[in-house]
Amino acid sequence: MSRYNAPFEIHVHGQVPLRADVNYEQIQEALKPLWKYAGARSLAAAAASAYEEEPGIRFEPAEHLLDMCWTVPGDEDFKQALDEMCMSLNELSEQGAAIEVSFYDAEFDEDEEGPEDEESRDDFVMLFVGPNPAAIMQVQRDLLVQDVIHTMERHFDASELSGVVAEIDKLFTQRFDALTNSLDLGKPSRGPGSGGGSHGGGGGRRPRHLH
Repeated sequence: MSRYNAPFEIHVHGQVPLRADVNYEQIQEALKPLWKYAGARSLAAAAASAYEEEPGIRFEPAEHLLDMCWTVPGDEDFKQALDEMCMSLNELSEQGAAIEVSFYDAEFDEDEEGPEDEESRDDFVMLFVGPNPAAIMQVQRDLLVQDVIHTMERHFDASELSGVVAEIDKLFTQRFDALTNSLDLGKPSRGPGSGGGSHGGGGGRRPRHLH
């Protein structure tokens, strides 16, 4: 792979359910921004991860599934490749799906002593793809409910949280209604956040996904 002195190790992680008619050639074309970024001439040439313990990028035709657990060296410009990939995967997806992208500061070593104010440049981006805005919002809603329930169960029983879930559902219903009433509905859907928000690494480094 190229970019040996890249400032980040970038890990892409997620599973995207695909339509039954999707073939390998379509997947290769949809993921072209990724494998070209890696300096390869095909998806097969770039599918292996920088780490042997990670399965890389795999198309499972029997399950109609795109499985990604793949690390590549890169820079902030990788986010443009991700945006292009999401646009293409929207067209191939059967259901909504989330894709986690972690940027690990390649020069930061938390075990080494350095300036007290030195922080890693780690970053984290959550992307969403899906065949339509409703499918994307469903995934966003489910993830938010999981996060909220997980946090609040430290203080309340799960049976007490139905009202909280109802309020979350109300918010997403309002957002979807607003979307359907806007002119944006007729445009190609990147979804309400196919390039989701990013969160800095000030709270410690995110663990890698190991398989």
